Amino acid sequence: MKKRNKPLFWIVVILVIIMISAVGYLKFYLPNVGQMEDITIESTPEQIARGNYLANHVTICMDCHSERDWSKFSGPPIQESLGMGGELFDQKFGFPGSYYAKNITPTGIGRYSDAELFRAITTGITKEGRAMFLIMPYPYYGQMDKEDIKAIIAYIRTLKPIEHTVPESSSDFPMSLIINTIPHKANFTIRPEKTDVVNYGKYLVSAASCIECHTQTDKGTLVAGLEFSGGREFPFPNGAMLRSKNITPDMETGIGTWTEQMFIDLFHSRSNAAITDKMLTSDGFNTVMPWTMYADMEEDDLKAIYAYLRTVKPIGNSVDFFTPAPEQ
Repeated sequence: MKKRNKPLFWIVVILVIIMISAVGYLKFYLPNVGQMEDITIESTPEQIARGNYLANHVTICMDCHSERDWSKFSGPPIQESLGMGGELFDQKFGFPGSYYAKNITPTGIGRYSDAELFRAITTGITKEGRAMFLIMPYPYYGQMDKEDIKAIIAYIRTLKPIEHTVPESSSDFPMSLIINTIPHKANFTIRPEKTDVVNYGKYLVSAASCIECHTQTDKGTLVAGLEFSGGREFPFPNGAMLRSKNITPDMETGIGTWTEQMFIDLFHSRSNAAITDKMLTSDGFNTVMPWTMYADMEEDDLKAIYAYLRTVKPIGNSVDFFTPAPEQ
């Protein structure tokens, strides 16, 4: 009997060794995105202005890294809180852990060199080498033009320093292991000329990570084949449910019948004080779409985004946009 059990014993030992090695690899070798690029950013007024525009109206970094006023339409960032971080994305929103937006004012990022901050934004690895969860859309930032990323860094270093300690993010098992496999090397591009309207629009749509909100997900992963067709759910604390719109050029359920001017007018209308200053009731309609930030996007940029969206695959998907909170 003892001799018979010896092969089984060694099989178990080998499997245990393999498992320990695999866990050790995930925990201690990864994430690995290669050697950090040596970057020092020489800020100029033009660069800071470009970063201001991107961070507030395209990549909208200030959307997650500030406190938002949900008593108003679209929850605009509170100006006194720009960059202070602290917003929590956790299990109640379908995330596999508790993830906090970091303090990106000089108080929070002052310990980062330009190279470390550049790596964090474009590959998802912190100064200490920890992997960030994908609520931070670094795969999209890693496809941007390097000069645009440098401009964003130049801008956020000019933010008013705010003393605000943000808790550490944490992942539930097994994401606590999987998260280390997610960061990867950036795949930078050159920002297309504005005259190359469709490709310039594609660049902006990627930088704004529009696909993330306008595509349904399954366990946090975008459902292939449903890109831009809407339907992703965003629950509100009061029980109301918002679902993203279909922005494919489908004629029945998307934006196929929209003219360019209709598209632009919709965005610009969201900067109207009658909308932005109106106080909302806690049980009324609101949206997580940061309209008040996108509303000040340059008209040429909005035209380019419209032109690109007209080229994506039309997908028929009728979305029940909003479900009010249940009556108490």
